[in-house]
Amino acid sequence: MKHASDAALDQLEALLVRLRTLPRLKEKKRGIFYVKSRAFLHFHEDPTGLYADVRLSGDAFERFAVSTEAQQLAFGNRVVAFFETV
Repeated sequence: MKHASDAALDQLEALLVRLRTLPRLKEKKRGIFYVKSRAFLHFHEDPTGLYADVRLSGDAFERFAVSTEAQQLAFGNRVVAFFETV
């Protein structure tokens, strides 16, 4: 599964805009976010759709489908909720 291309990230622009408002997240490269110096979130694409890999607990990345607007909204809500609890 390859990292998301610019065309794929274009489909996620509304989600990216929302993520950019979170003060603890820093976008090092379009669609690749860090917390301090640690990779936190990035996106992938494959024939089955678009996915976000994010570290919400521990060291391992968790994968979430973000192909649809509903999936993007739910994922964004989950990331926002994460930052409200830490």
